[in-house]
Amino acid sequence: MQRTFTVSLTPAYTDPLIHQLQSIDEVISLSLHRGGSVKPTGDTMTIHVLNSGADEVLRRIEHVCPPSHYAIATAELASMINPEKHEKIRLDVDEAIWEEMESGLRYQGRLTGNFITLMALGGVISAVGLVSEPGPQTLAFVAASIIAPGFEPLAKVPLGIILNNRQTALFGLRSSLIGYGLVSLGALLTFLILQWLGVTNVDEFTHNPEVEAISNPTGKHITVSFGGTLAGCIIVAAYRRSVIAGALIAMVVITAMAMVGVSLACGRLDLAWDGLQRVGIDVGLIVLTGMVVFGAKQWLMRRRKPLV
Repeated sequence: MQRTFTVSLTPAYTDPLIHQLQSIDEVISLSLHRGGSVKPTGDTMTIHVLNSGADEVLRRIEHVCPPSHYAIATAELASMINPEKHEKIRLDVDEAIWEEMESGLRYQGRLTGNFITLMALGGVISAVGLVSEPGPQTLAFVAASIIAPGFEPLAKVPLGIILNNRQTALFGLRSSLIGYGLVSLGALLTFLILQWLGVTNVDEFTHNPEVEAISNPTGKHITVSFGGTLAGCIIVAAYRRSVIAGALIAMVVITAMAMVGVSLACGRLDLAWDGLQRVGIDVGLIVLTGMVVFGAKQWLMRRRKPLV
């Protein structure tokens, strides 16, 4: 989807900015309402731009306007119609700007009550899957991978590293540590409750084939995880949020962290260590593939830092 930028800016910078933006071929339309902004006080400019020109628009806004003299709101357009530039519109790229990527990851990984609850529920559902038959087990693992927002905070770490933004990386690391701790805690408590109710037992967990698969991953398992982590980072960079579920299902980081909790409930420190090692593999793949994808986007295409 193409983008629209609504810029509120100090009137002194309006005409110089218009002069800068008119020369960008990817800017399809440019509208101005002088005196239209109440907060901050000034003019309002609406810019409809192709994805391929979005970074250049932001680069020129930053060049013309001092930081305290503008505010920008971004949005996606459902369609853009301009017969004269139809071919350019048709060939536009599917890329997100850094600001939208960072905002989306921050929203999904913020330590709110909803985030905490969803991560814990991912652990609850995974714990049930770890003591279930193959059919219900698959359903539980898929559901837990989609429900728990565990990918986004981890993806913030390589994004922060590539953009040299320490705060972004630390924010993602903190959310990940707390969130995955809750996955493990939710799984631990769920197993203890199920065991107390007589629904399951230690042997049903320790002899489950999936526990063995997590403890001793093969090259096939790791390849699937690699594909999932790489796809997830590309989806984030392209802002294709509607297809992120497939990448999440390919990873086993939620299930492996839940295995740590259930193993601790069973007193099996060896299995807990195996689970942590499997978590480490997926986390390492997310950071590695994230740095490759985000680094390639920065060095080959964007060549700029976010405005904030």
